[in-house]
This record gives sequence, structure tokens and C-alpha cells, in this order.
Amino acid sequence: MVKTNHKDKRFSTSHHTSYTYRNRLLQQYGYTPFLNILSDLRKKMQTEMQAAMAAPPTFRTFCRSTWIFILTCFLLTDIRAQETRPSLSLDEALQIGVKNFQRIQAKQNYLQSSEALTRNARNEYLPNVIAAVQQNYGTINGQFGPLGAVGVLGVASAGPVYEKESWNAAFGALYIVSTNWEVFTFGRVRSRIDAAKAQVSRDSADLAQEEFIHRIKISGAYLNLLVAQQLIRTAQSNLTRAEIVQRTVRARALSGLNPGVDSALANAEVSRAKLSLIDLRNNEQQVRSQFAQLLAMNQVESILDTTFFTRTPTIFTTDVTMAQNPQVKFYQARINQAEKNTRLVKRSIMPGLTLFGVYQARASGFDYNYTPEFPDRFSKSYSDGINPSRYNYVAGVSLSWNLVSPLKVRQQARSQQFISEAYRNEYDQVSVQLQSELILADQRIENSLLSIREVPLQYQAASDAYIQKSVLYKNGLTTLVDLQQAIYALNRAEIDRSVAFLNVWQALLLKAAASGDFNLFSNQAQAQ
Repeated sequence: MVKTNHKDKRFSTSHHTSYTYRNRLLQQYGYTPFLNILSDLRKKMQTEMQAAMAAPPTFRTFCRSTWIFILTCFLLTDIRAQETRPSLSLDEALQIGVKNFQRIQAKQNYLQSSEALTRNARNEYLPNVIAAVQQNYGTINGQFGPLGAVGVLGVASAGPVYEKESWNAAFGALYIVSTNWEVFTFGRVRSRIDAAKAQVSRDSADLAQEEFIHRIKISGAYLNLLVAQQLIRTAQSNLTRAEIVQRTVRARALSGLNPGVDSALANAEVSRAKLSLIDLRNNEQQVRSQFAQLLAMNQVESILDTTFFTRTPTIFTTDVTMAQNPQVKFYQARINQAEKNTRLVKRSIMPGLTLFGVYQARASGFDYNYTPEFPDRFSKSYSDGINPSRYNYVAGVSLSWNLVSPLKVRQQARSQQFISEAYRNEYDQVSVQLQSELILADQRIENSLLSIREVPLQYQAASDAYIQKSVLYKNGLTTLVDLQQAIYALNRAEIDRSVAFLNVWQALLLKAAASGDFNLFSNQAQAQ
């Protein structure tokens, strides 16, 4: 009997050790929700094992195999449930976000509009060719005297002067083709085209900046969601430990080994752990919502890439200069556009050299010898009135210049110069800000790498302290307050371990944003 009890004790110790190791693995890989179920199964299994100890060895082996089979089924069920959810890598999230985000689509439309305006500006070199056909019906009373039709339509009827009004009327027609071509504008059209091109460059830089910033935002939200999910898993592990302590304290309090206040403290600790878990779930839902908005999706339920928790980037330097940052290039494009607009305003006062030509045909129902002496020499026929009978042409060259235009555009030119200076001020501010962020990113990278080396030591020490305090408390050699302090230290160590690796990635992302080299982050983030 002594030998058999020794084997049973050894079996129980080995089983407890393997069970503890399995719990750690489950917590590490995100299966904490099933720990409570497994804990209850373990209790039932221990009860069944104790009852089976008196049975033959074959029956004990059968019981052990049965419980192992049940535990395996639970684990496989959870794994399959995890596999049914689609995975979403960072590269896939970037592609979806850049493709679907409405602001990027708006910037693309702005760019296409600017390109269309540039093509329209080039058409300013083409001549104007106008063809017109006019048919009318009316009188041709003539009268000596000056006339200037300003702001109103005048009648260009030509006919003899009667001593009194004549109401003879007939049809008439005018067929005309005219052209004018401003062959030399002293740089006005060229400046207009340059200003349109500058608008295209600005909108193109704005689109590139928007895509760059959106990639940074998506990457940051992706990492933040990973952290939020990992914190939930850590909180679940902390709740599991608090419930284990609660059961231990409750059993010792009922047996009179601990005062009742320990049970109240344990209950408070479980409630605090539950509230912390609720807060972290709220935070995770908020971060998930922000991530979904960046992807232009209603909801994101995919499994993220958890390899960020197990690897760190190896390259932290870039050859991209500050001037190549998409944000800096956008502000430089604004300066260039303002300078082109200033030049356009100054060029608008220049004269223009124009070639013109007109060819016209006229028709009239009145005969050439229609006079007061022969008032009946006209025809009311429509066909007679629209049949051309006289043709004329004229061609020439014109130089026109608005002499007061320099006075009109002087203040407009000054306004454009002030806008250019304002853009330069904003350019300098952004450059200084990005340079400061670049220095901060290097400092954060250095600090996060130091944390990577330190967190394993912290976690190991906190884990050992928790195990020791737990054993001491179960044997009545320490207080519940000391055990709770050990739990706090372990929970803090788990949190630090969870975010340590992602802090390195976030610091690298900050450097990619400040330097303008997104490939510095994305190439290493995609490497498996």
C-alpha cells in the first residue's frame, strides 16, 4: 500500500505540473476563455481519479485516457472555431483601406479635374472660328444722326431716307464666317498653362500625401487593435488567477484557517478583475471601430497577424531625405503653385497680337434701286429675301492693350505674393515638426529595444513570485495582501510583455511617418 500511494502521489504531482504548463500555453495562445471549463473538468477528473485509485490499473488507465480525450476535443473545438474566422494581414488591410477610403477617391477626382483643366489651357493656342446664319424680316427706314447702342440691341437696317415713315417690309439674311487668332500673347497663355500644371502637381502631391498618411493610420490602428486584443487576453488570465485565489480563500475561510475578511477581499479582487476586463473590451471595440472606419467597412471581425508579438524589425535606418517626404512635397507643391499664379497675374497685363478675318454674304428682299421715287421695287417673297446677292471679306492684324490693366492687377499680384510667403511659413513649420518627430522616433526605438531585453526578466520574476506566494498562502505562511501584490506584479508583467514587441513596431512606424519612407516599416512588417 505504501508503494502504491507513492505512485499515486507522484502521478498527482506530475498531473498538476502538466496541467499548470498547459494553462500557461492556453493563456499564451489566446484560449483563456476555456480555462474555466478546463478547471471544472480538472476538479471532476481528480474526483474520478481518486475514486478509481482503488480499481485495477487497467481501469485507471482507461479513466485517464477518457479525460485526455475529452480535453483534446474541447481544444480542437476552439481551434476550429478560430479557423472559421478569416485572417487579415497588414498588407491586405492597407490595400483595402487605400482602395475604399472615400477621401482618397475624392483626391483622385480632384486630380483628374486638374488634368482636364490643363488640357483646356493648352487649347488657348487655337484660333476662334465663328459661323453664323441670320434670317429676319423688317423695314429699312434710314435716318441721318449719331447712335451708340450701349447695353441694348440696335437695329442695323440700311435704306433710303424718306420724308415720312415707310412700313414697307421684306425678308433679309446674313451669312458670315469670322476668325480671330491671338498669335502672340507675350507669355500670357504660357503662364496660364504653367499655372494649370502647377495645380496638377499640387493635387498629385496631395493624393500621394493622403495615401501615405492613410497607410500610416491603418498601420497604427492595426497595431493598436493587436494591443487591445492582447490586453483582453491578459485581463482574462488575471481574472482566472483571481477566481482561483477566490476559491482557495473561500475554502480556507470555511474551514476556519483564514479570517472571513480574506474572503471579502478575494471577492473584491474578482470584481475588480471583471470590471477591468469590461473596460478593456470597451476599448477594444472602440479601436476596432476606428480600424473599420479607416478600411471604409462597417465591421472588422478578422483574425489579425499575431506574429508581431514574437518578432522585431532589424532595420531602423533609411536613405530617404526629408525633402522626399510626401507631406513635405505637398507643401512644396503649394509654394510652386502660388508662384505660378503670381506670374500669371503679372503676365495678364501684357498686350495681344491678333490676326482676324471675316467673310460675309448678305441677302435682301429690297432691290438695289429701291428709292423714295420707286417704293414698289421690293419683294415680300421669302426665297427672294434669303438668297445672297452681295459678298464681302476683310482680313487684318490687331494689337490691343488695356492701358489701365497694371493698376487693376497690382494688388492682386501682391496678394499672390503674400500667399506664397504663407505657404513657405507652413512648409518650414512642417519640416521642423517632422525633424523633431524623427529624433523622437529614434529615441523611442532605442528605448523599446531596451524594454524587449528587460520584460522577460520582469515576467519570470513576477511569475516566480506569484507561484511562491500562492504556495505560501495555501500553507498559511503569508497574507492575502501579499498574494494580491504578487498577482498585481504578474498582471503588470504580462501587460508589459504584451506591448513590448509592438512598441518597437510603433516606434518604427513613427520613424517611417517622419522620414516619409513607408517601405521601411511595410517591408519588415510583411516579412514572415
